[in-house]
Amino acid sequence: MIGMTAVWVASLIVNGHVRDAVSRAPVEGVAVQVVGTAIGTLTDESGFFQLEAETGARLRFTRLGYAPVEIRVREAGELQVLLVPSARALEGVTIAALRAEGASGSAPITQRVLARDALDARYSGQEMPLLLTDLPSMTSYADNGAYSNYTYMRLRGIDQTRINITLDGVPLNDAEDQGVFFSNFPDFGNSLESVQIQRGIGTSSQGTAPYAGSINFESMALARAPRGGELQLSRGSYDTNRGSLEWHSGPLAERFALYGRASSQQTDGFRHHSGNRSAGGFLSAGYFGNRNTLKLTAFSGVSRNQESYLASPEGAIEDDPRHNPLTEAERDRFTQSMVSLAATRRLGSSANLSATAYTVGAGGNYDVLIGSDLWNFNLASRMTGGFATWSAQRGRLTLSAGAHGNDYWRDHALFIRPDFTTRLYLNTGHKSEVSTFAKVAYEIGEITLFGDLQGRRVWYRYEPDANAGVDQQSIDWSFLNPRIGVTWRVTSELAAYAFAGENGREPTRNDMFAGFDNIDTTNADFVGPLSRVRPERVRDTEVGLTYRTSVLDLGVNLYSMDFHNEITPIGALSYIGLPLRKNVHSSHRRGIEVDARYRAAPRLLLAGNLTLSRNRIAEYTDDATGQTYQDVEPLLTPAVVSNQSAELALAPSLTATLGGRYLSRSFLANTSDSRFVTPPAYTMDAGLTWRAGDVTLLAQIRNLTNARAYTSGYTDGTTSYFYVLARRNAIVTAKIGF
Repeated sequence: MIGMTAVWVASLIVNGHVRDAVSRAPVEGVAVQVVGTAIGTLTDESGFFQLEAETGARLRFTRLGYAPVEIRVREAGELQVLLVPSARALEGVTIAALRAEGASGSAPITQRVLARDALDARYSGQEMPLLLTDLPSMTSYADNGAYSNYTYMRLRGIDQTRINITLDGVPLNDAEDQGVFFSNFPDFGNSLESVQIQRGIGTSSQGTAPYAGSINFESMALARAPRGGELQLSRGSYDTNRGSLEWHSGPLAERFALYGRASSQQTDGFRHHSGNRSAGGFLSAGYFGNRNTLKLTAFSGVSRNQESYLASPEGAIEDDPRHNPLTEAERDRFTQSMVSLAATRRLGSSANLSATAYTVGAGGNYDVLIGSDLWNFNLASRMTGGFATWSAQRGRLTLSAGAHGNDYWRDHALFIRPDFTTRLYLNTGHKSEVSTFAKVAYEIGEITLFGDLQGRRVWYRYEPDANAGVDQQSIDWSFLNPRIGVTWRVTSELAAYAFAGENGREPTRNDMFAGFDNIDTTNADFVGPLSRVRPERVRDTEVGLTYRTSVLDLGVNLYSMDFHNEITPIGALSYIGLPLRKNVHSSHRRGIEVDARYRAAPRLLLAGNLTLSRNRIAEYTDDATGQTYQDVEPLLTPAVVSNQSAELALAPSLTATLGGRYLSRSFLANTSDSRFVTPPAYTMDAGLTWRAGDVTLLAQIRNLTNARAYTSGYTDGTTSYFYVLARRNAIVTAKIGF
């Protein structure tokens, strides 16, 4: 019989006051938590708190706008706690407001956050859709099959134009297309502090309505970054090269900080003549006072691509996996830049106010071979706007509110090479929007109630070419988007949440124009009025559990997304390579998502996610044949998406990773025709990371088993056309700190 010795730990009544370390004013609403337990309280208006804790327990003090503090309890008595205003917290006030982050944790939103170290561990220059592809319910593909050129993502099977994408709250989606072309700002992943991916409609944000989800990028943090720099050099298959140099100033005169990066990269692409040559830079500068911060953020990029936006017929791929139906003469060149200036001020001890002004510009041209002529389409756009957010915490109540407005224009022009003196047309789209939101979270014991209401109004005006023979057109839309939710902290490890909301979204220019780039007397009757395509709306319900311990991080989520007038892709492309869409009256997407990370041993980390879904369009009419189909699956939406990974520390300086990815079949048209599908595929990647001081070497092998996999595609009703995943390839990245 084995003897047991009882250990008795004294319980103490601990109280005290919490004050601002700068002003010495009492701080109300500070969350005081006994670490590792569900015991906690909030400070009152005088900064006072009282709770029961065991001897040796750690108390954690957190409050919006302050750096967190932990104190170990040694004996009974009154504690005097000083909270230091956090410049880092002020720097991220807008991010916190959009992500609905409060003192009690995140809102009841289905989400995943990747911090800087997680991004750095997997990054070797690939564009963002490829960097995020192993997250739950995410699929992605590259036009050229490899690392860069044009890359796209789908979330829960819904395309990128319906994903809200922001950087520090600044909308990155083009106002007309509502998509983001990551090719235009190369090496973007190198300058991010964190990324939050919300699935479903999530919380209110600026710009394009979050329909499939939101991706909120946070620029590199300045306030706490140490002085130093890093040189990154990559070399990989298909003549892939990348060079990147970045530098942090660290604190300058205790108030200022700078960050800068310059990058250049190139690849020939997996498919024939599908290369990319690009260069870009990123700059941040900040002033950090006790109550005020000012942060300038800017990036610029230029990208030159050999085009590969058309998929290849299956027979051509069988003959040559690198087939590209476009000619070597078809190329493009685009630039994009963004500048934002954000000012934040602490209002007393319980509130913050932030205001941001921004401008986003893009321009360039691309070729399309039509008959024997090489048409050159020119685009130039500018979006200028601003927004303000206010957030406050009073006792158990957390509030945030914001307002946003912007104005946008884009010129569309056409030339035929090599004659750039004769312009065939020039038309302009003008778009403006204003929106406001208010979010509230209220704590009742272990339960937090959440509400979010956004109002959004959008105006669009089309200014035709002077010789088009058609009149100017305009249209506007109004949306009221409510969200409610509840989070229940069952224990210190287990939480449950429920969420319900609605969101509406206007059609893109391409939707309204039926794929045409210019409206004149030859096509105006076919296109019809701008109101021909109706705005779409979704009702989203999410129910989930999260369980977090020192060894296991588990999330399970059930979702139901019910659409009215969904603007769904029909599986065909326009003559300039853009997906064509139309309204379907009723459709839905329902599924379960499981996301887990498990520390199986001190040196072994296992991770994986799984999405099982059932997705349906109630009734769909194929315009090409006139045939109507009932209860069909939406295209490019696999019912099973799964990722698995293992990370093993072979030695203190050497880590190996192995990842697998499974996608079930998906249809290429909304007809559930089994002749036109992307076959199911399982692919694997592997990596090896070696660290020695300030030097890191990252070697990655993608498509380790050399699987034949199709990542996307479409059909014309007789033939399947596919985008392919590059065959086995490798890239090595050296990161040298200084």
